[in-house]
Amino acid sequence: MTGELPLAGITVVALEQAVAGPLATRHLADLGARVIKIERPGEGDFARHYDHAVRGLATHFVWLNRGKESIALDLKSPHGLHVARELIARADVFVHNTAPGVVERLGLDADTLRATDPRLVVVTISGYGTSGPRRDRKAYDMLVQAESGMVSVTGTPDTPTKTGVPSADIAAGLYAAMSILSALFRRERTGEGATVDVSMFDAAVEWMGHPLYMRLYGGQQIPRMGLSHAAIAPYDAYPTADGQILIGVQNDRGWRTLVTEVFDRPEYADDPRFATNVARVTNRAECDKLVASFTARWETAKLDERLAQVGIPAAQLNDTADLAAHPQLSERDRWRTVSTEAGDIRAVLPPMTFRDVELPMGPIPALGEHTEAILAELDLPSKEPTDA
Repeated sequence: MTGELPLAGITVVALEQAVAGPLATRHLADLGARVIKIERPGEGDFARHYDHAVRGLATHFVWLNRGKESIALDLKSPHGLHVARELIARADVFVHNTAPGVVERLGLDADTLRATDPRLVVVTISGYGTSGPRRDRKAYDMLVQAESGMVSVTGTPDTPTKTGVPSADIAAGLYAAMSILSALFRRERTGEGATVDVSMFDAAVEWMGHPLYMRLYGGQQIPRMGLSHAAIAPYDAYPTADGQILIGVQNDRGWRTLVTEVFDRPEYADDPRFATNVARVTNRAECDKLVASFTARWETAKLDERLAQVGIPAAQLNDTADLAAHPQLSERDRWRTVSTEAGDIRAVLPPMTFRDVELPMGPIPALGEHTEAILAELDLPSKEPTDA
């Protein structure tokens, strides 16, 4: 592979913590940008302390912070703030997901920074945006999932739940990364940077498009369906002779194929209760009972193979141990080794696969690991000048 990394030569300064900001900048680091992460001395990103499962390091932190440089700065001190400003002055992008009002108090808000450097791209990731009645609220993933209605459509009929991964955080991080790439591309044409605001709430609302339109124009609240789907049937987990399998039939051709070529029961292809998706959804209980009666006769692996042969979408219900051993990862050589202060760990390649260059998976930084080197690069002292 001889290609150049897409973001080679781009410098990003990040005042970030938890998930949304670090996810955005980790993707930029994966794409070749230099990412300098500003952390609080002695504590750092509070995600460093969520758990100690990865050889003493936190799972969230190792997931979200590879390939970055860590500089420990006390932004309440004149020296620390001066260093931060010097770093940002040399950067292409400044990203932050601090609590409401923090960057304004520090003088690191977009208007102040871009007044002297109009080419700078400044991205603010917030909970609810820069205006509106919840502007000043702190926000966490669970809270935003609840406020956005995501929880109302997730879970079982009896129990609303949040998603098992931080969906609002991840959505905001991805939209932030996409915004940065778009702003940099535009800057190549115009010479102008950008001020971008991304809120977790707006990102979560975007993902709620189908349920929201169903409410606005269908007058219905999408019910919580567990593994099933409110608008499609059959679409659920069904029993097998030795476990269960997930089947999703998206159209009427798929239903005909399922009952004729897999279950060998062609009489159900044109049965008025099941011939169309609308009919199958109306008669969901009967449809699911019928499908389950046929799947229960098969071993999971054999049924999975047969469904794949005829083009019926299906999957096995894996847990995280199954995921770690998944042949789709091992046979495609998706595993790599990433270094940390506690030793090497396994990690999966980024989902963006360039055929001419493999994206780097740099080390996970120790708190303040790069402080002295960065200060030397800036030709700045490591302490307040009055302390020298």
